[in-house]
Amino acid sequence: MPMSRETLGSDKRSRVRVPRGEVRRGEIASIAERVFLEHGFAETTMRMVAVEAGASTETVYRHFGSKDEMFIEVVGNRTRELRQRIETELEGTGPLPTVLEAVGTNLYVSMIMPEVSALACIIVGEVPRNPALGEAFYAMAPGRTLGKLTSYLTEARIRGDFVGDDPELAANMFIGLIIGKVLPVRLFIPHREYFSPAHMKRHVGEAVRIFLSVYYRGVVEGGDQA
Repeated sequence: MPMSRETLGSDKRSRVRVPRGEVRRGEIASIAERVFLEHGFAETTMRMVAVEAGASTETVYRHFGSKDEMFIEVVGNRTRELRQRIETELEGTGPLPTVLEAVGTNLYVSMIMPEVSALACIIVGEVPRNPALGEAFYAMAPGRTLGKLTSYLTEARIRGDFVGDDPELAANMFIGLIIGKVLPVRLFIPHREYFSPAHMKRHVGEAVRIFLSVYYRGVVEGGDQA
C-alpha cells in the first residue's frame, strides 16, 4: 500500500519513539495544521513545518515519525473534543432519543467546522496517491464513531429500546441521515451555504424522528407507541 515519499523515507525513524514534551508537540502540530491548510498535503514537508516552528527537522521527526503521522494528529486534535463528546454519550446507557440527539448534533457540528472541512478536502485529494492516509483517518473518526454507535444500538436492543435486526446497518443509516447533505456541501461548495443553529436543530431533529419511527420501541414525539 503506497505511502507518501517522506513516509517511506522516514520509515526507520518512525519505529523509534523518543520521550517528548507534550506542550512542544502540540505547538508543532498547531503550526503544521496551518502549513497543511496553506500548501496542501503533497507540498508540505517536515522541513517546512520545522522552519515555521523554529525547530530543527530532526526535532520534528522526534515528535512525529512521518508526515502522515503528523497530519493524522492534526486532524485528531481538531476533532478531539467533538469525538470525546460523541463517545461519552455512546458509552453510556442513556435513552435512545436523547443519545441520538446529542450524537447527531455533534456529528453535524464536526461536519460544518471550516478547518475540518478543509482538512477533509486535503484527505480526499491525497487518497488516490496515499490510500493509507485515508484508511488512518477513517479508522480514527468515521469508522470509530460507526463502531461506537453500533455497540450502543446493540446494547439498546438487549434493553428492548432498539428494535432493528441489524445494529450496524441502522447505525450507518443514522449517520447518513445526519451527514448526507452536509458532507458534499462542505466539501464542494462550502462558500455557498450557511448552516445556522436553527437549520442544524431542525435537520438533526428530523433525522432523529425518522430513525426513531423505524427503530424505537418507545413513544416518538408526535407519534404513537411502537
